Amino acid sequence: MTNSRLHRSVVACCLLLPGILGAAGLQLFEAVEPHMGTLVRIQLYAADADRANQAFRAAFDRIAQLDAALSDYRKDSELNRLCRSAAGEPVKVSADLLGVLASAQQVAEATDGAFDVTLGPVTLLWRQARLQHRLPAPDALREALQRSGYRKLHLDAAARTVTLDQEGMRVDLGGIAKGYAADEALAALAGLGIHRALVAASGDLAIGDPPPGRRGWSVGIDSPDPRAAAFSRVLDLCGAAVSTSGDSSQNLEVGGARYSHIVDPSTGIGLTRPIAVTVVARHGIDADSWSTALSVLGVERGIALIEKYPGLAARFTVGHDAAFRIVESKGWSGQTCHIAPIQ
Repeated sequence: MTNSRLHRSVVACCLLLPGILGAAGLQLFEAVEPHMGTLVRIQLYAADADRANQAFRAAFDRIAQLDAALSDYRKDSELNRLCRSAAGEPVKVSADLLGVLASAQQVAEATDGAFDVTLGPVTLLWRQARLQHRLPAPDALREALQRSGYRKLHLDAAARTVTLDQEGMRVDLGGIAKGYAADEALAALAGLGIHRALVAASGDLAIGDPPPGRRGWSVGIDSPDPRAAAFSRVLDLCGAAVSTSGDSSQNLEVGGARYSHIVDPSTGIGLTRPIAVTVVARHGIDADSWSTALSVLGVERGIALIEKYPGLAARFTVGHDAAFRIVESKGWSGQTCHIAPIQ
């Protein structure tokens, strides 16, 4: 996610390392493929190109498998088949879909609904609004909100089923699926013995063991000041994940107001305050969902909540262009360049 204005600000990205042989005789390889509506970049250390290519294929194939299950854009996805099921009827689902929904519901409960994957009817209206360059109709928003609500989604882990309370519900996993996919791609690499790796699905990064001779992978956070040439912060990370949420690439400007693609579930309205949130967690599925939830909660409520979770660290950037402020949670404070791993 990049933009010439503030809203591109705290976008985490990997800093490319030179492709030289490491102390263990490992070489850096890199591959990029389009998946899940974005470009997925994988960097890894392997002994030779054959092993690297085998690992890339396994990781990208795993991401493609997850996209087929979790996408709300694909009519034939497992997620959309679930949404077309009869209200009140338990539906057997895959372990992947159940696991992602379970994690989403945990964050929804923890944030009192600030993160809500059942907001699909509302986010669909905002997608259409961005294409048409106009705000959603108030009546349509009210009706869409009535078909939303995380308490209308029920999971049975033992039976591996999901039940939707109401007809016309639509689940949108856009705020959690890429983080999970990055985790799973990293796990696919590890299954082939490739542990020194980084997977970047747009602004969602899952990071394995450090490169040879280094204490971590360098991850840069863009400066909120468009005049700045360098990153505002560089973290050296291993055994961790990073995600940034903001309105840099998806937004709607109407009547002098800028509406983010991140929607407040309590109102159905895209966020209008300029805010971007970077979260570091142990797993991408957590960093992804919590960065979205904290964007909705805002700085004061978000900081108060995130500090109850020692496995999470957050950095908020609020404001316009050069007039901005940065607020960091206690879990972030004192970390000059290294957070690895967060337990």
